[in-house]
Amino acid sequence: MLRPRRRGIASVNAEVRDGIVPAAGAIAMTPQTDTSPATSNYRLIALIIASALFMEFVDATVLATALPTMARDFGVRPQDMSVALTSYLLALAIFIPASGALADRFGSRTVFRTAIGLFMLGSLACGQSGSLELIVLSRFVQGIGGAMMIPVGRLVLLRSVAKQDMVSAMSWLLVPALIGPIVGPPLGGLIVTYLDWRWIFYINLPMGLLGLWLTGRFIANVREDHAHRFDVVGFVLSGIALGCLLFGFEMVSRPGQAAFAAALIAVGVIAGIGYIFHARRHEGAILDLALLKDDTFRLSVIAGSVTRITQGAQPFLLPLMMQVGFGYSAARSGTITVATAIGSLAMKSFAPRILRRFGFRQALIVNGVVATAGYAVCGLFSPEWPTWAIFTTLALAGFFMSFQFTAYNTIAYDGIDKRQMSSATAFYSTFQQLMLSLGICVAAMALHLSMLAHGHETPALGDFSTAFWIVTAISLSATLWNLRFAPHAGAEISGHSVAEPAGARQLEGQH
Repeated sequence: MLRPRRRGIASVNAEVRDGIVPAAGAIAMTPQTDTSPATSNYRLIALIIASALFMEFVDATVLATALPTMARDFGVRPQDMSVALTSYLLALAIFIPASGALADRFGSRTVFRTAIGLFMLGSLACGQSGSLELIVLSRFVQGIGGAMMIPVGRLVLLRSVAKQDMVSAMSWLLVPALIGPIVGPPLGGLIVTYLDWRWIFYINLPMGLLGLWLTGRFIANVREDHAHRFDVVGFVLSGIALGCLLFGFEMVSRPGQAAFAAALIAVGVIAGIGYIFHARRHEGAILDLALLKDDTFRLSVIAGSVTRITQGAQPFLLPLMMQVGFGYSAARSGTITVATAIGSLAMKSFAPRILRRFGFRQALIVNGVVATAGYAVCGLFSPEWPTWAIFTTLALAGFFMSFQFTAYNTIAYDGIDKRQMSSATAFYSTFQQLMLSLGICVAAMALHLSMLAHGHETPALGDFSTAFWIVTAISLSATLWNLRFAPHAGAEISGHSVAEPAGARQLEGQH
């Protein structure tokens, strides 16, 4: 029998072995009655969640390769297919903030399985679509599932893993986010070339069925006993704000759309300001701004957001540079850029040891500079570089950047109470998605400005170099925020011990 242990509110790191989370203070986190066995193997839980997320991240990138073929079958212009991408982003923007509140009310396992089911339903509908209108609607359904899958998956892991195992667990969870954008384009090319574009969506079905079974078998259904009433006004305001900002960022880089993009961004900013005023007066706001009072969470959100500019830009710039700037084929480009994924996989076993040795603050400062420099080197790439040198550089860049996000994604929750965990994961995931989209926008703008400055109608190699250096310069500014982390931040998670100053020990002895 599973017997959760109850601890005092001072013990923020209360955890549940075997997949169940105990009460934190007066708020009890209780699982629904079920017969599904739990597991103490956090790696298994992490891999179950990571597999579902991998399905989502691959699907989000693999579609871009198939758009011209789909446009031909639907009898529309290729550029008209962009609405299939933006409908998915709209669903993400609207429903990610709601994910935490839904998990509190209905249980994290229930919501996670529902998210997988919606994603599968949307995938099946996409494969059966015979018109642009149907594919847009189907992608929106997919987006609803995807919006809940990311933050609730992270919430399931945080509620199932002890603090000392969080770094290793987050390393596994980060893998699909890094591999998906790299694997997606070449996989899409293979499917479109040798099968049919509809198989891009059908391959999600067996993966989804496996995810549904594993989730029901190994993950407990933890929920909040006293969940807040759903914040309808906040849901509407945040949806308008995030949706308009995401679309605005995307439209900025499109020729002739500057005015429309500016209008969208303006509406998004106004709605965002309206949400801030609403959240300050509403208990249980859908995006809890009070979370930013925690120094560690606030710094992780800010520094991680700035760093994600580079992470969002990289999958956009690298394939274009190699195919347009180098003249490589899509297949050759894909086999080289997969080095980033290999590097990120190699990192997962090193992260706990590095953090135990150096602690979060020192590791984030030093590794942040090294990781950013690794992607800055990409601006020096040219067709004269040996393939092995490019591959090695990308693998190292992927290794260090993967470590950086593992550290950010883990330390963010160091000071968060268990009863705030669902709100924190929704908040963090919202900014994560927003900044990854902004990274693509910044990269496209930098590329366009460089082309204008040099009078190029098509991007030249030097334009790609400029774009890489601009996005990495922005990410480098995260160092200013990394320096503000407390020396002891995340010590309980990493196992790193920080020696107290002698004066502090003497003062403690006097009392």
